[in-house]
Amino acid sequence: MYKFKDNQLSLTDFGAAVGLKLNPENRWIKKARCIPWEEIEIRYARLFTNKKGNVAKPLRLGLGACIIQTEYGYSDEETTLQIQEGPYLQYFCGYREYDDSKPPFDPSLMVYFRKRLTPEILGEINEMIITKAQPKKAEKPKKDDSDDDDPGSGGTMIVDATCAPSNIKYPQDTSLLNEARECAEKIIDTLYVPAEGVKPRTYRKEAHKEYLKFARRRQNYRFNK
Repeated sequence: MYKFKDNQLSLTDFGAAVGLKLNPENRWIKKARCIPWEEIEIRYARLFTNKKGNVAKPLRLGLGACIIQTEYGYSDEETTLQIQEGPYLQYFCGYREYDDSKPPFDPSLMVYFRKRLTPEILGEINEMIITKAQPKKAEKPKKDDSDDDDPGSGGTMIVDATCAPSNIKYPQDTSLLNEARECAEKIIDTLYVPAEGVKPRTYRKEAHKEYLKFARRRQNYRFNK
């Protein structure tokens, strides 16, 4: 079951009770601003069709923890400790006030966060971030041609969408090797002419079994990491 949480306090009110003042130029504060949390939360809530049972952790906490872990390469246990000890990370994860009295959640929940936030959902989230970062079209008064000499009038904007993982395959991904093998097998099937000789042996069944075994081992390692 999923319940929507109250909106986070403003930056100036966060941690006021303990005399904590956050720097608005901190990178985690800036990253928090460029992510459309409410839109993502609506998309995330659709995953919970059962209206009964335990209430799930907020989307911002789960997604924020995954982003922090990806950014620094922390283990599940270290991720929870860093969030517990860091006010900027707590603000990024949607805390209403700074609280280091206890961990934000049990480290084992990181496994469920990663299961919920599939590569497809992360891809949608990344698109939402890019869309929000695009400048809104607004009518502006025309300027003289002499204004073109202004170096700041080029209209170029750098979009930082690195705060959300993308569904990108890396060169060391074994799935790329498996796809290459399957493409080679299709080429052989297409070009082979029975009348011209014996078809080359590809051992495709054995190769497919070995790939599935490796993929399962990698998945289990990722979830139990």
